[in-house]
Amino acid sequence: MKKNKILALKYRPQDFKDLIGQELMSQTITNAIKLGKTPNAYLLTGIRGVGKTTTARLIAKALNCEKNSDENVKCSSENFCKTCEEIIHSRHIDILEMDAASKTGIDDIREIIENSKYSPTSAQYKIFIIDEVHMLSKQAFNGLLKTLEEPPSRLKFILATTEVRKIPVTILSRCQRFDLKRVEIEKLSAHLKNICSKENGKISDKAIRLIARTSEGSVRDAVSLLDRSLISQSISKSGNVEEDDVRKMLGLADRSKILFLFKEVLNGNEKDAIKHLKELINDGVDAKIFLNDILEVLYLFSRRISLGSIEKDFSVSESEEQMIETYSKNIDIQDIGLFWQLTMKTLDDLRIIGNENLILEMYVMQLTHLKSIGMPRETLENNQNVSTENLKDNLIGEKIEEKKIENNVSTQIKNQLKNTEQIKSSPIKNLSSQNKGSKIEITSFQDLITIANKEKEIELKYDLERNVKLVSFNKGKIDISFNEKLNKNFIKNLTEKLLLWTGERWIISLSKNNDAKSIYELNNQQKSIELMDFKKSKISEKIQKAFPDAKLSKLVEDNND
Repeated sequence: MKKNKILALKYRPQDFKDLIGQELMSQTITNAIKLGKTPNAYLLTGIRGVGKTTTARLIAKALNCEKNSDENVKCSSENFCKTCEEIIHSRHIDILEMDAASKTGIDDIREIIENSKYSPTSAQYKIFIIDEVHMLSKQAFNGLLKTLEEPPSRLKFILATTEVRKIPVTILSRCQRFDLKRVEIEKLSAHLKNICSKENGKISDKAIRLIARTSEGSVRDAVSLLDRSLISQSISKSGNVEEDDVRKMLGLADRSKILFLFKEVLNGNEKDAIKHLKELINDGVDAKIFLNDILEVLYLFSRRISLGSIEKDFSVSESEEQMIETYSKNIDIQDIGLFWQLTMKTLDDLRIIGNENLILEMYVMQLTHLKSIGMPRETLENNQNVSTENLKDNLIGEKIEEKKIENNVSTQIKNQLKNTEQIKSSPIKNLSSQNKGSKIEITSFQDLITIANKEKEIELKYDLERNVKLVSFNKGKIDISFNEKLNKNFIKNLTEKLLLWTGERWIISLSKNNDAKSIYELNNQQKSIELMDFKKSKISEKIQKAFPDAKLSKLVEDNND
């Protein structure tokens, strides 16, 4: 039985000219080899499937090709020389490939260093290709440092990684780095069409474009998906592979169906929106892909509102363009911002909750009610009410116009609260009336802490100093990260107090910056530095001589003038 190679291996580039989307890098490397100015070590970075390992082998072939030393030897993509042929089939004795994901220790690196002392047997250069190099241990990296900087004249290293930030700076400084970019959709589509013509595959242009878009710039992923599509065509014998066939195969939602769902969300029709969602679920849509498609649609709405027509966007069909044009009249940038944050929060919820269908249904219901904020009273009464206060707590960083809130908070609270004694005037309206008298200027985070102390907001001051880590501070916007001890009502409390004190609305947004430190931590750090400096002073030496058993633990500040 004849074995056929999978397309990803069959059409793996064997020459730099076949490497699509990386033309500048290919030209730089080939020019350096021709001039004989090759580095001791190459570092190839990029996402999966853009050609890192392939490029490493191409470099090995270009450095060791027999035509470099013998002009009579002819080597081409149709007829390779013996050395290149052996490198292609991974059996050349001087070209050694190592997977750092499985060989991470210092002992494996010692073996490489030991082998590096010996000259190549038949090739011009001995080359070590280390894939997924970021997986090496700290000791292994340290063991590699000296050899990388000053290797034997006939030795070259080629390192490949998807996580360049995990590689020590000392290693990076010893390598010539090349970043392999994601391949553009147009180039990827042309590459897939070329493969289809060679394989006599019948697949529509829309299906090819969808595969290219889904692969996110990865050539290997795109070719593998194309392989699956052509296999399904050959088994079913149903003729051409169409866009819908690819969507079903990948569990992708039709963007037009998502736009129909959005139409019902924007009109406040919860039942119809859930109906469209269930149709997508029955089609086998993946929850994570669905939410990413929602983000893409929100981006298109944002572009339409901010930049005008999107007719030049080739990724959007004419019918979808018309739908976006129509539906964008019923949504504004503030709504898009709220929808975006809720979608991001739902993506995080997928990691916690096992029932994806439950999450998606709750998500669509929240979207419907979220849009209802600011609608006329008649529209709100026709739909199921939602708590404005809950939405404000869950969606941090909202920036809703004050007039909309004042008009609707009282209406929605009255509809929901059963106890008539609880019905009070809008809290936000009261805050607005209170801050008309005097406004406080807050220009820094320290100003905010000082005012909280002055206004006797002890709990708020404590959180600001100890539990909040400032990322950035601008007038009207504060970016923070926080620890697990932070009061759950902190964001709501801080937003209301800022409105009360300054008379203006502030955005409090959360950041994942783990390097930020709280005021309390910064003060302790500064005190530690001052203590260390004092211990080095002559006064400290005299104290230690006078009191040998004494131990200096902290400096006492003198507040007397």
